[in-house]
Parts: sequence; structure tokens; C-alpha cells
Amino acid sequence: MKVAIVHDWSVGYAGSERVVEQLIALFPQADLYFVADFLPASDRAFLAGRTPATTFIQRLPWAHSRVRQYLPLMPLAVETIDLSGYDVILSSSHAVAKGVLTAPGQTHICYCHTPLRYAWDLQHEYLRTTGITGGIRRAAALAVLHYLRLWDVRTAHGVDRFIANSGFIAERIRRVYGRDSIVVHPPVDTEYFTVAEDKRDYYFTASRLVPYKRIGLLLETFRLLPGRRLVIAGDGPELSRFRREAPPNVELLGAVSRSSLRQMMQQARAFVFAAEEDFGIVLAESQACGTPAVCYGRGGALDIVLEDESGVFFRQPTPQSLRQAVLQFESRKTRWDPHSIRRNAERFSIQAFREGFLRVVESAGLISPVLQPSRVGT
Repeated sequence: MKVAIVHDWSVGYAGSERVVEQLIALFPQADLYFVADFLPASDRAFLAGRTPATTFIQRLPWAHSRVRQYLPLMPLAVETIDLSGYDVILSSSHAVAKGVLTAPGQTHICYCHTPLRYAWDLQHEYLRTTGITGGIRRAAALAVLHYLRLWDVRTAHGVDRFIANSGFIAERIRRVYGRDSIVVHPPVDTEYFTVAEDKRDYYFTASRLVPYKRIGLLLETFRLLPGRRLVIAGDGPELSRFRREAPPNVELLGAVSRSSLRQMMQQARAFVFAAEEDFGIVLAESQACGTPAVCYGRGGALDIVLEDESGVFFRQPTPQSLRQAVLQFESRKTRWDPHSIRRNAERFSIQAFREGFLRVVESAGLISPVLQPSRVGT
């Protein structure tokens, strides 16, 4: 049985790359295809020494730094990937990977991180970040994004099984594509992010500093909570602005090492999470460290956090709503149990991901010599 793994573009080791890493572990003889591969040498270990085949997007001018600006060409690019010699196609898709061309007799299983987010939920952010804010360029971009939505829906018919990374995305797949899906949560390294009971008196978050992560909301909230300290780890285009605007009780660290990230998660009083994410691996990692959460009660957070057992939710994306949630968190009469919070996070382990993915493979009637039981737990 010949297997191909297809992925969107990669510029770093993030959530979708963790899924690809596990697919490689489960299907070590599979061939890899990326729309574009701009991974730095420091982030390539998950490929296990493999070099993905790429499309013409790889060779376009400035694609290394502006790959998202070539989104209108990516449907054409992914359709140029020749998969005619494969029995099984596994796509890891947050944009266009699920749109590969398949034929009768092939089985296509798509792990969907989200329907094409730049054409649906994040259309306006995509226009802002690419500098398309008005005039003829904006009108043309809106027309292209409309085409992308039509293409996205049409190509969903080429998928035999959809896997969603959360209940939130399963509902989005149902709404956008009219298809059912099976939820298999992304793999979280619960062996590395371990529980700690030594909690200190600070709140913590880790995030890429881009608009939809709502870091500005955290700054304004903790301006209303001058007696509490917030520490923010992460880099991004808004770091300098946030450092200028942050109140004295908020510290922005910039990029930190993985070991430092784990230690800060373990020792934080609570992990604060304001974004509406498809899943939110960093939130699950903090739960694996036994750290309770104060998080926005929408999106993938509803799959991760158990209300009043591993954290509290705020319902409106406003400083007042988040401030009230922090006060509610602090007023809890019983101690937050880090070991109970840790047990909640073990649902998202690498082992759980592999077993869940293989159940979908088996439900599609696929049997492969590479899927030996001895490999599942490795």
C-alpha cells in the first residue's frame, strides 16, 4: 500500500507540524509533499531526515518571507501534485492541502485543522496583514477570496474521511462543507510537560504576538488588576508595540526556550488564554503541567478545560469579563489540584492521537503492513 502525506506550507514547528510528525511515525514509508517548505534547520527534526517534495510556490520571489501572499495561487499549486501512484492520501490541512486531486480507488483521509481560515474566519485579518486595505486591490482580493471559498467547498468532495482537531472545528466542517467528521485531538507532549506543585504568584501566557491572539486584551485587563503580575512569553510583529503599551505589572519576555516555557507554565498561578483557537496546544500543555486556566469560553478551549475543575471561562472578549473571571478564579474556596488538572490533559497525549488516528484508518477499511501494533506505542 503506497501512502502519501500532504501538508500546507511550513515555516516552523507548530501545531500542524506536530500532526505531520506523528503521521510520519505511523507511516514511515510514506512520501511527503508540502506546498512549500521554508523550515529552518533548527526545526527540521520532526521530518526524521526526510525532504518533502514541494510545488512551484517554493520558487516564487520572496515566498520565504511572504508565503501567505501567494495564497491565491495555492489551489493551483496543490493540484499540480501528482498522487496517481498512491493508494492512500493523508492530508494535514489548514489551508489547501485537502484540495489535492484524487481518483476512484484512492482513499483520502484529511486531518483538518480548520477549513481554509484565510478565506473564511480570518478574511479581514488576511487583508490587513498583506497590506490590502482599500481601492481596486481590495476589490480584487475580495473577489479572489470569494473564489477560494467556492474552491474550498468544492474540493471537500474529494475527501473520504474528515478528522477534526476539536469539536469546534467539527462544527465548522459541518457548517462549511456539510460533512461529518471524527474528532481526534492534536498530539500534546505530555511526557515533556509534566506536573509541578510549586506555584508562584504570577499569571502566565505564551503566544505568537499577532492580532487574533488578543494579547492587547490581556494588557488592558491587567491594567485593571494592578495588584497582579502577568508574564507573557512569545515573539511576533506586535512585540515592540505591546512593550510600549504594557502596564508596569505586565512583563513581555519575547521568545523563550522550550525548557523555560515549561518551567514558567509549571510555576504559574494560572495560564491566561484569550484567543478563540481551533484547538490551542499551548493551553493543553499548561494543563499537562498541572496549571489551571483562565480562558475564553469559545473554540478549542471548550475541549481542553473542564470548567471549575481545571479552570474558569470568561464569556465576552472584554477586559471587564476577563477581570471578573480572574477574580472568580481567585475566590475559589478549594485548592486547585494540579494532579487532577494533569489527568485531564492526558487525554491529549501522543499515544491518544495515534490510537485515535488509527481507528479512523481502520474505519476506512485500510490495512497496511506499516501499521504494526508494536509501532503504535513508540
